[in-house]
Amino acid sequence: MKAFVFPGQGAQFPGMGKDLFDSSELARQRFTEANQVLGFDIASIMFDGTDEELKQTAVTQPAIFLHSVILAECLGDAFQPDMVAGHSLGEFSALVAAGALSFTEGLTLVSARANAMQKACELQPSTMAAVLGLENDVVEKICENTPGVVVAANYNCPGQLVISGDVPAVEAACAALSEAGARRALMLPVGGAFHSPLMEPAREELAAAIDHADIQAPRCAIYQNVSAAPTTDPAIIREQLVAQLTAPVRWTQTMEAMIADGATEVTEVGPGKVLQGLFKKVDRAFPTVSAGLEPA
Repeated sequence: MKAFVFPGQGAQFPGMGKDLFDSSELARQRFTEANQVLGFDIASIMFDGTDEELKQTAVTQPAIFLHSVILAECLGDAFQPDMVAGHSLGEFSALVAAGALSFTEGLTLVSARANAMQKACELQPSTMAAVLGLENDVVEKICENTPGVVVAANYNCPGQLVISGDVPAVEAACAALSEAGARRALMLPVGGAFHSPLMEPAREELAAAIDHADIQAPRCAIYQNVSAAPTTDPAIIREQLVAQLTAPVRWTQTMEAMIADGATEVTEVGPGKVLQGLFKKVDRAFPTVSAGLEPA
């Protein structure tokens, strides 16, 4: 069974998508549509922008979405998924690629999500940190015992967990995690506490956008971040897209579930190959393929 997975924020790189634009009329049409939907020239930022310009949440999320979805469309008959999943933002890419959302509707939701998250980030200084080399329950316990807001946010692979919260709490948790034996507890260069209670102010805005979206049953099961379980039910998909804002990304559990349910290979659709590396952390021998080009 073939699994196709879609990356999230952090996979962007200058020049992303230019190869697709140059080689495909469909890609050129999609970039033109995207500029109209977003109200700014995202193609120019993707092709010629700097790292700093691409790191802005309102740019990063639609840019990665565009790269991933256009690439999936350009695969044509080679895109025959038995199951799909996406890491955080990538869940929206997966839903469009699997036919649950139209291109325009998916991009509109991603833009609404990015803008709502950006506003939430500006309300309170917040951040995230990567923790390596500790069991999940140890990290969770230390977060629970740390004053302030700090929670487990991304279960990326065995031994790699990202925490999220207000800056003092994340700093204090990192110190405690290092003392507890973490191989690394490293603050990340992000502008907010994604997948934490601090994203709650964005929930109402995103929920309203999702409520108005036309979500159909996808052509195959999608394994959503919140539950790590497969579904084709539009009501469940809708509910979990909203919950994902403040709930952790259960990517380790998602990968394990896909393999347990019969996945025989995984193709990463989008910039970079981060997700392939995470699958290798679950099963070193598991076949992984990249559908995209690497950063220059």
